[in-house]
Amino acid sequence: MSALIIILHIIVCLILIFAVLLQSGKAADLAGAFGGGGSQTAFGARGSATLLTKLTTASAILFMITSLGLWILTGSEGSSVVGDEKAPPPVAAETAAPATAKPEDKAATTAPAPGEKKAEAEKPPAAPPVKK
Repeated sequence: MSALIIILHIIVCLILIFAVLLQSGKAADLAGAFGGGGSQTAFGARGSATLLTKLTTASAILFMITSLGLWILTGSEGSSVVGDEKAPPPVAAETAAPATAKPEDKAATTAPAPGEKKAEAEKPPAAPPVKK
């Protein structure tokens, strides 16, 4: 069923594209070149509905109907592209260093991971300088 609607949708899309591209604009005549496109009417010059305008209207309506039909068919399946994927493991805040931190600051600000020892933590604190 959905394959039939997809094929119909593609055909309607192509008809709509060609119908719109083959039409000439409202200001395609000589008066439109100088800005005088139907100044006597409220909304501009409007000719009778041609075959291309009727084809455009009909294909636009069919395009909307097939789009809604495809939406309804795909929405009822309830499947997702990422439905079977597992979530990535969370990243610990201690492992991510700030972007502005310098390498010297990083050693002083980050805590060691469990099982690891810091070289600075094993050293005794430095003695203050002696004043003479």
